[in-house]
Amino acid sequence: MAAPRAVLLLSGKRKSGKDFVAEELRGRLGPDVCAVLRLSGPLKEQYAKEHGLDFQRLLDASAYKETFRQDMIRWGEEKRRADPGFFCRAAVEGAVQPVWVVSDTRRLSDVEWFRDVYGDLVQTVRVVATEETRKRRNWVFVAGVDDAESECGLDQGVSFDWVITNDGDELSLDQQLETLLQALHSRL
Repeated sequence: MAAPRAVLLLSGKRKSGKDFVAEELRGRLGPDVCAVLRLSGPLKEQYAKEHGLDFQRLLDASAYKETFRQDMIRWGEEKRRADPGFFCRAAVEGAVQPVWVVSDTRRLSDVEWFRDVYGDLVQTVRVVATEETRKRRNWVFVAGVDDAESECGLDQGVSFDWVITNDGDELSLDQQLETLLQALHSRL
């Protein structure tokens, strides 16, 4: 694993467009420069192994994943309590690109781990979308999910370096991403 030159920690509510923004950044920087890392990937893989489930189906936005979401959240919290860096270490394993975009940072412990390990290379990015926009993207409030730490853990306690508004205005999003990329280029 090569040391990164920049680590962007993306966070935001469900259906705010975190994955979309991460893929946009990778598309603009190129896959040789930018790796999109997901903390949920190692979590889902380990959960699937321990529970005899289909890992690939847990990765998509399906009803299958939603069936297990609450138990997966509970299980993941138990793992994090025992070892706060467990999923972070697994996510960065094998990443060699100079820019890492972590598309699903959800907890203060995740931010703290990356800051402890990578220091000033870390920048926090909050992806926001109105509730109306999220509903257009098929978001529906689910008790025990949308009010859990996995969705609310970074609502307080983090001063974000960047806030990206992703409400479907392509020109506005493009301008915001270009500003972020210009700042990134000074690190490359």
